[in-house]
Amino acid sequence: MSPIKKVFDLIVIGGGSGGLATARRAASYGAKVVLIEKDHRLGGTCVNVGCVPKKVMFNASYVRETLKDAKYYGMGVDQLPKVDWAALKSHRDAYVHRLNGIYVNNLNKDHVEFIFGHASFVSPTVVKVNDEQLEAKKILVAAGGHPIWPKVPGVELGIDSDGFFDLPTQPRKVAVVGSGYIGIELANIFQGLGSETTVFIRTDQILRHFDPFVSDTLMPEMRKLGIKFATHSSVKGLKKTEGKDYPLTLQYDTRDEGQNLEAEFDCVLWAVGRAPNTTDLNLEAAGVLTNEKGFVVVDEFQNTSVESIYALGDICGREELTPVAIAAGRLLANRLFGGPQFAQNKMDYDNVPTVIFSHPPTGSIGISEADARARYGDDQVKVYATSFTAMFNALTEHKPPTKFKLIVAGPEEKVVGLHIIGRGVDEMLQGFGVAIKMGATKQDFDSCVAIHPTSSEELVTLK
Repeated sequence: MSPIKKVFDLIVIGGGSGGLATARRAASYGAKVVLIEKDHRLGGTCVNVGCVPKKVMFNASYVRETLKDAKYYGMGVDQLPKVDWAALKSHRDAYVHRLNGIYVNNLNKDHVEFIFGHASFVSPTVVKVNDEQLEAKKILVAAGGHPIWPKVPGVELGIDSDGFFDLPTQPRKVAVVGSGYIGIELANIFQGLGSETTVFIRTDQILRHFDPFVSDTLMPEMRKLGIKFATHSSVKGLKKTEGKDYPLTLQYDTRDEGQNLEAEFDCVLWAVGRAPNTTDLNLEAAGVLTNEKGFVVVDEFQNTSVESIYALGDICGREELTPVAIAAGRLLANRLFGGPQFAQNKMDYDNVPTVIFSHPPTGSIGISEADARARYGDDQVKVYATSFTAMFNALTEHKPPTKFKLIVAGPEEKVVGLHIIGRGVDEMLQGFGVAIKMGATKQDFDSCVAIHPTSSEELVTLK
C-alpha cells in the first residue's frame, strides 16, 4: 500500500523558535500548515536545553553570589547555603514543561497541525515522516543544531551542554572544555553554585569572536571568582579513574605547563562548538545545497538553492540566536503568505544585540573596534570608554568591573559598536540596541538626560 499523502501550503521541519514563529504567522494568513518535530517536546534548543533553562541556572548562581554581599547591607549570611540541586532541577524542569504545553496550545489555537517524528525529503515538494508522505509547494527547514563532541578517546564519559540539564546532582569538580559563550556561561554557573571549575582553552583568550575588550575584562574577573584556566591546552582523552577522589581523569597537554598532564574531575563538559542538524534530512533528494560545514546555504531572503525550500535559524549558521530565528521566521511568513506588500520582507542581520550571561553579564551590539578601523579607517573611528564600580558594590568588599566601550565612525560620530560588561547590562542593552538600530550618533546619546543613580547613565555622559 502506498503511503498516505497529505497536501499543505507549508511544511515546517523543526519545532524550535524559528519554526514555531513561521508556522503560526503563516497560519494567521490562512495557510494550511503542518509542523514536524523529531523530539517529543516543542520549543527547540532554546526552551529545552538552551537559553531558558540556562537563564534559570544563571539566576540561581547569581542569587548565591549575591548572598556574599548581603552582610554589607546589614543582612549577614554566616555561611553560603549548599544548593539543593534536585529541588532546583525539579522547579526548572517543571517550568520548561509548562512552556512545552503552551506551545502545543498555541499551535492548536492557530490551527497548525503538528507531528512528532523524523522528517526527511523525498523530493523538493514531498517530505516523509513516520511512514507518511506530506506534500507542499513551500517547505521550511528550521531543524536547528546540536553540540559537537571532540574526537578523543573516552569522549563518551563527558557531557555536552544538553547533558548539563540532565545532571541529577551537582558535581564537586568540573572541567569545561571550550572558550565560547556556552562554555563560559556554564563555567560561571557551576562556579557560582559552588562547584570547583576549570576551563580548558586552546589559546590564552576567551570569547574570541567578540571585541577583545570583553575577554580582557571578563577573564580576570572569572579568576577572582575562583575559576581556573588551563590556557594553550589541548585535550587528549578522558578515562575513568580507579580508587581516587574523582571518577574521571582528563588527559591534556599545554604549552605553558608541559605534556602528558592529568587532572581529576567528576564532570567534564564539552563546549567546543555546534553543528547543524542536516545529516539525516536527506537534503540531497531535494537538491538543497549546504556549505563545507554542513550549514544550509541561503540568500538574504532565506531562499535555499531550491525554489520551493527555505531555511532559517541555527541550521543556516548565521547569528544563531532565538530572537533572530523568530524575527526571520515571521518576516518569511509575511513574504510568502501575507501579500505583495510584504514582497521585500527580509531579516536584517546587522546590529543584532546579544548578551553573554556570565558573571558579570556582558552585552554587545555592532562591530568590534578592530572591525570598525578596518571598515572605516583609523582616522574615522573614535572610541569612548569608561570603567567604574556599580553603586550596588559601593558598600561591598568584592567590586566586580563595570566597563563600557562605545565605538563611533565618521564626522557625525555614528555609533557602530557598543560593548558593555557589568551588573545589569543584560537588561540595559535592549534600549540602546533600539537607538543604534535607528542610526544613533554620539550626539544622540549625549542629548539624552541621564537617569541617576544608575550604571546606564554612564553611556549618555561619556567624554
